[in-house]
Amino acid sequence: MRILEKLRRVPTRYTALAAIAFAVVTVPAVLFAWGPTRPTYTMQTPADHVTFNSITNNPEVGDERNFVGIREAGSTSTWSDSMKVQAGKSYTVRVYVHNNAATNLNASGKGIARDVTASVNLPTTTAKSIQVDGTISASNASPKQVWDDAVFTGDQNFNLSYVKGSLKYENNAFGAAGTALPESIFTSSGAKLGYDKLDGTIPGCLQYAGYISFTVKPQFAQTASFTMSKLVSKHGANSWVDSYAAQPAETVDYLVQYKNTGDVQQNGVVVKDQLPAGTSYVAGSTVLGNSVNPSGIKTNDGITTSGLNIGSYAKNGNAWLIYSAKIATQDKLPCGPQKLTNTATVETDYGTKSDTADVTVNGATCRPPVVPVYTCDSLSVQKLSDTSVRFSTAYTIRNATFKGITYVVRNNQGTELYRGSNANYTQTVAGTYTVQAYVVVTVNGEDKTVTSDACKKSFTIVAKNITVCELATKKIVTIKETDFDASKYSKNLDDCKTVTPKMITVCELDTKKIITIDEKDFDSSKYSKNLNDCKTVAPKKITVCNISTKQTVTINESDFDASKYTKDLSVCAPVVTPPVVTPTELPKTGAADIFAKLTGVISLAGATAYYVASRRNG
Repeated sequence: MRILEKLRRVPTRYTALAAIAFAVVTVPAVLFAWGPTRPTYTMQTPADHVTFNSITNNPEVGDERNFVGIREAGSTSTWSDSMKVQAGKSYTVRVYVHNNAATNLNASGKGIARDVTASVNLPTTTAKSIQVDGTISASNASPKQVWDDAVFTGDQNFNLSYVKGSLKYENNAFGAAGTALPESIFTSSGAKLGYDKLDGTIPGCLQYAGYISFTVKPQFAQTASFTMSKLVSKHGANSWVDSYAAQPAETVDYLVQYKNTGDVQQNGVVVKDQLPAGTSYVAGSTVLGNSVNPSGIKTNDGITTSGLNIGSYAKNGNAWLIYSAKIATQDKLPCGPQKLTNTATVETDYGTKSDTADVTVNGATCRPPVVPVYTCDSLSVQKLSDTSVRFSTAYTIRNATFKGITYVVRNNQGTELYRGSNANYTQTVAGTYTVQAYVVVTVNGEDKTVTSDACKKSFTIVAKNITVCELATKKIVTIKETDFDASKYSKNLDDCKTVTPKMITVCELDTKKIITIDEKDFDSSKYSKNLNDCKTVAPKKITVCNISTKQTVTINESDFDASKYTKDLSVCAPVVTPPVVTPTELPKTGAADIFAKLTGVISLAGATAYYVASRRNG
């Protein structure tokens, strides 16, 4: 039954459902080729707005989000997301288009999609994988655009060629024959779709859905390939095999074959052959055969060195080379049965291939092999002191060269503490340790190492007590030797002896007092060892005149201030009052007159005496 017939027969109950809430489950588009991530619906609960290809249970296509598919042209096989192409076949690409709006929205126009446009990205690239993308958009859809893709794959590079006239759009209005679409669909502009005409208008509901389809053919690039092989034969027998049993000193023939199995001509084909040790090329033995020389012709030497250029070969062209090699004499071969593998290589502009052929031959008589013996037999640990031990190892070595012994010391947590060849080991941290000895020998130029359970031992380090001077307290204490810290302790017990301070008598400069102090506290800025610096010196006295009081005073000479005192004592001399002159009277001769004269004389004499005394004091 054709899809259009199925669309027509979809029960009307699907198309008559009213729009209800859309499904809330969405699946991230990154998991699929479709997009964008969007709300999904079912046939029973269609969308309440215009949206394309979002129903998950479409009876014809299933999940509409996967709306681009491929199948072989003319077949009825299932549409696939991926198709492996084959030469000579054509393939149809289908893009499904369905407006998921509920039918009852069409009457109001809310369910009708406007400006519906489809575009298809059909790459023109050549590759082993080509992705075709389909996009459906509408101006009033939500989301406005949806997309999906399908992939063509191949074993070799190809491109896709559009088959002219195959592009069409099918639906219930256009029928199975469909209507042609413009090839603008293969551009970013796209092509308008519709229901009964390509006007960009598609109502909502399954009956208005349709298919875009077109046909493509894969076109394969020309291939470049070739085959080659290598065989060997008894000399002159032309009995070619992969492996030949020869005798020492025998001559054998080698055959290299080449054929161009591709579509393009291969120019400058080079053949090289690598002879194994024990064989040598027979000069002048190389013969080349091809379509020009089907019976073969002698050619240059060089196949076993730089190689031979055997020319150019078109499709299905072939060539062969035969040359001879001589096996070495038995005494020149390694002892015992030998397989001499010969490798031939063909080089072209399109790659390189190689193949091998074997010659088996008995070599020289073998001598019994020399078997090296090397074992680690035992390990002992000798205690040298509380913190030092010495390791000693016994071993057996034959047909090998002794190189040394490596000792590995670990703590009881298995942490490696030491690795080296020194047999003396010192450890100051108390605890239990293990040591393992590894014997190192040289066999045929290669270093070998051997140990055993017998070469693994444990030993104990015990902390030693020592007597020291505790510097902070000046006390003699006993500590573990491993706890000794030179910043806290001294092994010189004299450092804890009490030292009687040496006292000295000094002059305290600030107080001028003689005191006794510890000699270590002496500070020349505070003290003097010259006790005379504390003796009291009586100040020198001087007599001066106090300028402000006009009094003669005695002061310390150090207190003299010229603004207050003067050494000129005359400044302090008393002021002399002149005598009172009595007015002239007539001379009197009485007793009173005599008394007056006597009084004047006495007064003058007193004044004179006071002046003389003041000058002496001055």
